[in-house]
Amino acid sequence: MYRNPARYGSMPVGILVRRKPGVTRWATQVWQAVGILPGAGDASWRELRRDGDVIDFHAATLTLELHGADTEAYAMALCETVPSLFCVLRISTPNAAPEPVLVTASPYEAQDYADNGDDIVEKLPMPDSVIAWVRDFIATHHAEEPFVKRRRDRLRTDARQDGLGDPRVAKASDVYASPGLQKARLG
Repeated sequence: MYRNPARYGSMPVGILVRRKPGVTRWATQVWQAVGILPGAGDASWRELRRDGDVIDFHAATLTLELHGADTEAYAMALCETVPSLFCVLRISTPNAAPEPVLVTASPYEAQDYADNGDDIVEKLPMPDSVIAWVRDFIATHHAEEPFVKRRRDRLRTDARQDGLGDPRVAKASDVYASPGLQKARLG
C-alpha cells in the first residue's frame, strides 16, 4: 500500500469474535465480532471464555491504520454517540469460522465493504485508548478544506433553436424540423 510515512499511523488490535448456537436449522452457529483489544499480540482463534455453548475467541490481530487524507472520516466516527471502530469479517464457506479481514476507524470505508453484501461489517465501541490516539492523529494531520462553489457554464439565451433539427446539416427533408426552419432552409 502506498502511504506518506509522515501522515500515517498504525496500531495492532485484537478482534474478539463470539460463536453462539444458531436458532434455525439452516444456521447451526452464529458468528459476531464483539470487541477490540488495543495493542494485542498475535493470535489465531485462541479461546478466551466459554459460557455453555457461547464461546469468545481472540480470532486475529489486525493492524488499524490511520491515513492523513482520511481525517474527516475519523472525525465523523468520533462524533457519534458511541465512537466506533468497524470490523469486516468474511465467511468463505457456510458454517465455517469467519476470517477477520479489516479493522478501520473510517465509517466511509466500512460502508464500501457493507455494500458488496458478501462481508459482515460489525460496529464495535472504540476503547478509550484508541479514542485518544485517533483524536491526537486528527489534531496533528487534519487540514480543513475550504468550500469552493463550482462555477457553472453560462447558458446562451440568445441562441435561437427552431425545432429539433440541426440547422447546420443541410437536408432535403427533415421530419424533426419545424415548418419555420424548413422555410428558412428553402428561402
